[in-house]
Amino acid sequence: MKVAFIGGGKMAEAILHGVLSGKLAAPKDISVGEPIAERREYLSSKFGVTADADNLKTAQQADLVVLAVKPQDLGSVMGQLKGHLDSQQAALSIVAGAKMDTLTKGLGHQAVVRVMPNSPAQIGEGMSLWTCSEGVEDSKREMVKAVLGAIGQEIYVSDEKYMDMATALSASGPAYVFLFIEALIDAGVYVGMPRDMARTLALQTVFGSAKLVMDSGMHPAELKDMVVSPGGTTAEALRVLEDRGVPAAIISAVDAAYRKSVQLGQE
Repeated sequence: MKVAFIGGGKMAEAILHGVLSGKLAAPKDISVGEPIAERREYLSSKFGVTADADNLKTAQQADLVVLAVKPQDLGSVMGQLKGHLDSQQAALSIVAGAKMDTLTKGLGHQAVVRVMPNSPAQIGEGMSLWTCSEGVEDSKREMVKAVLGAIGQEIYVSDEKYMDMATALSASGPAYVFLFIEALIDAGVYVGMPRDMARTLALQTVFGSAKLVMDSGMHPAELKDMVVSPGGTTAEALRVLEDRGVPAAIISAVDAAYRKSVQLGQE
């Protein structure tokens, strides 16, 4: 497999690392198009890949061309590549809000994949939702599945409407979780615990709780009820969270992010 990255930011680096760790490609088969010289030098020295400022040169001969640029830079990048991708190449976009129609028209190319990953991909624990055009042949779909599997879990959807929902839930989701973790740590400090102790307790509690839901297969509500004793401390804490509208606020937050994603895609 030969992979070209147009843009060498954090998410591109995460995917690059996953591809190499999963032995899906060798460093000599990976190229990165990146305008910042320091970033090119960093990626070349760390991973042994080829890095160049010329995006068109970078994309040549690649089986998979990964568009990993900022939304505001997508137009100019597609302009550089338009008409230069051949029928054997597939373009994979991780650009937030960029719809399939925008990508296929902007690139003048029918084999396009749209992916919505998230930041835990940086440690191989990402969640990616993806879809693709009919022009992407089966071998390229398997290639995409393997690449995304190397950075975490992946789910394919045939309907693009789910991409905005994934943006709101899994792509923005880590920020919600980080906010909750931060609040837990601050709460531990508030009641008198040393910050480093509060950090350790909060992190392991969140990690262990998520893993318990995943490994047990039980509904979160069932597991929650197993922790709550009648008239106990957990019941009192949950009463406060309910009274303050925390569950409803989370639903409203995800809904707001979803609506914003839809709006950005229409601009």
